[in-house]
Order: sequence, then structure tokens, then C-alpha cells
Amino acid sequence: MNIIIIEDEKPAARLLQRKVEKLGLPVTTMLHSVEEALNWFQNIPHPDLIFLDIQLSDGLSFEIFENIDIKSAVIFTTAYDEYALRAFKLNSIDYLLKPIDEDDLEVAVNKFKARNQPQNLSLDFEMIKKMLVNPVDKNYKKRFTVKIGQQLKLINVEEVECFYSENKGTYLHTLDNRDYLLDGTLEQLESELNPKDFYRVSRKFIVPMKAIKEIQLHSNSRLKVILPSYNDDEVIVARERVNDFKEWLG
Repeated sequence: MNIIIIEDEKPAARLLQRKVEKLGLPVTTMLHSVEEALNWFQNIPHPDLIFLDIQLSDGLSFEIFENIDIKSAVIFTTAYDEYALRAFKLNSIDYLLKPIDEDDLEVAVNKFKARNQPQNLSLDFEMIKKMLVNPVDKNYKKRFTVKIGQQLKLINVEEVECFYSENKGTYLHTLDNRDYLLDGTLEQLESELNPKDFYRVSRKFIVPMKAIKEIQLHSNSRLKVILPSYNDDEVIVARERVNDFKEWLG
């Protein structure tokens, strides 16, 4: 297995190397700048895993991805949280803030190890069922009918900021900061919405991609989604859904 560290400061790189090797991953190479990394990737087969600092001495490490199609898994190790959304759009396993907590590092390494283990080939009948349904033939919800007093109002799907459940009710929250009670459950909604546009981040929330204003790191390797107007409760991506959520973001 080939593991490399790209870290601005050499002492920090050596410290991270010791922590990583303590978890059973041998580090084979350490690089310290964008230029050095670009030269290395052009001549060496891509490693299995990269521990990657974002701000290097000669620029942001994102420049590496802009110039070379990196196939390796990446664990970001940085002192800056403002790059989290951009990082998740790459082939990242985790985003660790410095000073790196050893428990968080172990969780990230275990994610990498699990991803590289042979997969169980048992049949997933739900997945087979989804594969047999032609997505082109399915008509997803384009609008919702809500009751306001004695009147009915139509809300187009483009106006939705999120769906949420509260006190056994299911609600639609719009981009103009209004809430409407819906019939049915989030489970029913999940099957009626286009999965390219909407994602169920937790048992309580379904969010559309276009309404995501910001994504922040949260406790226990979870993520916090910031929406334009909804602020009655924190919209947290459940820990077991984080990897799938990152893939959905693309």
C-alpha cells in the first residue's frame, strides 16, 4: 500500500507520519509544495491514500487537482474550515482540522480501510429493485398543494428550501421563509422527489442541493448544512450518511 503526506511544514509532516503509522498505514513519501507534488504525480503511480494540507508554501493544494486527474483517496488535514465544501467535491474521505485529534484521525483511517476491503457480494434486493426501475420513466413531484385556511395553494418544487418533520407532522419550508403542513411522511416524500436534486440528510430533514448555502464541520464526524432562511433547528447530516451525501454533491 502506498501512502503519501503533502504537508507545508516538515515537522508537522513527520508528526502526522508517526500518528498514521501508529494506526497501521506505512507512509512512503512526504511532499511540501504544489510544485513538488505536481512533479511527483507526473512521474509516479498515484498512491492509495493522500493526507493533504490545503495551504502549501506556493499555493492551495486544490491546484494539484486542477492540473492532474487524481485517482487517490484523500484525507484533508488543515487549519482552515472554509474549504470544506470544495474539499468534499473531490475524492475525499474526511476533513480533519488542526490540531488533529487522534480519535478523529483513527475514524478517518478506518473509513479508508473499510473502503478498501473486499465487498460482501450478498444480494441487495432493494438495490436490484431500484435498478429495474427506469429513472427516465418516473415522474417526480413538480409541485405541492397546501391548505391555507379554506384555500389551496400550489408551491413549485423550485420554491422549496427544505422538508422537515416535527411533532409527528411533515412540513415544507420555502425560500421566502414560510412553513406549510403537508399530508404524508418524509419517507413518502423521499420516493416522490428527484434524488438528483433532493437528499435526505437525516431522519428529520430533506434538503435540495440548490438551497445549500454552506456546509460546516460538526461534532462526531458529522456535517452541518446552512440554509438561506430556515433556522429553527440545526440541519445535521447524520454520521452514517456523510459519505453518501458527499457523493451526491458530486
